Amino acid sequence: MEVQWLRTFVDAAETLNFRMSSERLMMSQPSVTVHIRLLEESLGLSLFKRSHNRVSLTEEGRYFKEKAEKVLEQLDDSVEELHSFAQGYRKKWTLAISPLMAETILPYILKAFIGEHPEVELVIRVEESEQIEALVDSEQVSAGISALPPSRRGIAQLVVYDDPLLFILPRDAYDDETGPAVSVERTLRTSVLFTHHHPVFWEELLGQLRLYVPGIRTMKVTQAYIAKRFIQEGLGASFLPKSMVRRELVEGRLMEAHFDLFPLPVVSTYFLTKHMGALEQDFLQRIQSVYFT
Repeated sequence: MEVQWLRTFVDAAETLNFRMSSERLMMSQPSVTVHIRLLEESLGLSLFKRSHNRVSLTEEGRYFKEKAEKVLEQLDDSVEELHSFAQGYRKKWTLAISPLMAETILPYILKAFIGEHPEVELVIRVEESEQIEALVDSEQVSAGISALPPSRRGIAQLVVYDDPLLFILPRDAYDDETGPAVSVERTLRTSVLFTHHHPVFWEELLGQLRLYVPGIRTMKVTQAYIAKRFIQEGLGASFLPKSMVRRELVEGRLMEAHFDLFPLPVVSTYFLTKHMGALEQDFLQRIQSVYFT
């Protein structure tokens, strides 16, 4: 029995169309038919019913599809682990991060972390905060960094940092000393406000804003880095965590307006894990040291 026969069978069992499988597997349709026939002969069982140019799985075929998928998954994982071993990796550590984290301090710590742990194969999964808790709970990832605290028992939660919100505008032609004072109310009345790029604070914040400045024009932009780019291009304004715009403010690519209508909320970033080992502690400490310096 050859591995390619199993791959052909699994795909054909999914499509129930040998022509479609031949296109997906980039082989001729006769080759698909031969692979299926050889596999059936090897097993001594029929896996497909053939009737009026249509195919369907037999009861044995449905049962074997699940088993074949697991065999192929285990084989692919073993090959991937072998290549990692050949590269000098002896441990795989997977971290799930929100897009917001990917845009803030993560790039600053990866180089040092990888240099300190050359035996560790680091895998970064960028996931929405709403999905990270489930990935940690099922141990598909070693740890997660999320804008949301966990609700499930058995997950350790540590606050990485608390982030003040800032009212961020496009940079104007004036410097900070000679430019006219920015009117928050006027800006909110005349600019588009990009919203819903953070999973926690927007509903409450919008309710407060509309009490002070009725008629605000909003646009939902669900990724914070896109909202930041739109602001840089002069398309509108928004409220963004300080950690996300710190560099752009220093380099003069964005501008912060003093917001005095009411106190803005502070948002937290959480480190989630089921097992706080040495790697998890080291990574957490590096994040906090970069943020607080």
